[in-house]
Amino acid sequence: MLLAIDLGNTQTHIGMFKGEDLVESWRLATMRETTGDELATIMVNLLQLRGLTLDNVDAAILSSVVPQLTPEYERLAERYLTGRMLVVGPHLKTGMAIRIDNPRELGSDRLVNAVAAYDRYGSACVVADFGTTINFDAVSAEGEYLGGVIAPGIEMSLEALHQRTAKLPEIDLAAPESAIGHGTLAAIQSGIVYGFAGSVDGILSRIREELGDEATAIATGGMASVIVPHCEEIDEVDDLLTLTGLRIIWERNRS
Repeated sequence: MLLAIDLGNTQTHIGMFKGEDLVESWRLATMRETTGDELATIMVNLLQLRGLTLDNVDAAILSSVVPQLTPEYERLAERYLTGRMLVVGPHLKTGMAIRIDNPRELGSDRLVNAVAAYDRYGSACVVADFGTTINFDAVSAEGEYLGGVIAPGIEMSLEALHQRTAKLPEIDLAAPESAIGHGTLAAIQSGIVYGFAGSVDGILSRIREELGDEATAIATGGMASVIVPHCEEIDEVDDLLTLTGLRIIWERNRS
C-alpha cells in the first residue's frame, strides 16, 4: 500500500492507497516541532483505526511546504517503513513541463495539484486550492504548468480582522444567512464568504481569459467547502486532488 502525505502549513493530509483506490484519508493540524518518532506514533494510531500497521506500507510519497518537517518525515520512513519514501522535487518525473521563470521556487503542492488536474481532464485547467493561502494554478491545453496566483487565505484574513481591530471578535467561519449581516458576527461571515467568493470568481475569470474560456476550474483544500457554494466559476470540487496527484507522481517514478 502507498502512503501519500501532503504536508501543508496549516494542515497535513494523509492518504492510504491500494492500487488506484484510496482506502482512507485523514486531516491533521501541522505541528512544526513534531519529531520523526512522534510522527510514527501518530501514523501507527491512525492506521490502527483501519486495522492496518506500518508493515502494510510498501512505499510512501511526500509533498512538503514546511522545510523543517521534511527531514522528520524522512526519518520516519527510514526508521519505521519497509519501502522507500519519495519527496516531491525537481529530481522526480512528473510528466509536466514547468513554464515559469524559476521552476525551483514552485511549491510542490501546486505542482502536484496541476498534475492531478491535467491527468483528469487532459485539457486546459485551473486549480484553486483553499489552504493557508488560496493558490490558483494554470495548466495549458498541452499539459504545461504556466504559473498562477497566490492570495491570502481565509483563516489568515479572519485572524487579521480579530488581531488588528479592538472590537471585532474571533469567529468560526460559517455560511451567512444573507448578504446583509444583522449583527457583527453575521457581518463578518458575510464579508469573508462573499468577499472571497467574489475574489475567486474574479481571478478565475481573468485566468480563463488568458487560457481560453473552455478551461476547467477545479477546487480543493480544507476551506473550499465554505466558499465554493457561493462561487460561479468553479466547475468541480475534489478534496482529494492533492493525494491523487501524489499517487500519480509515485506511479511515474516506480522504476
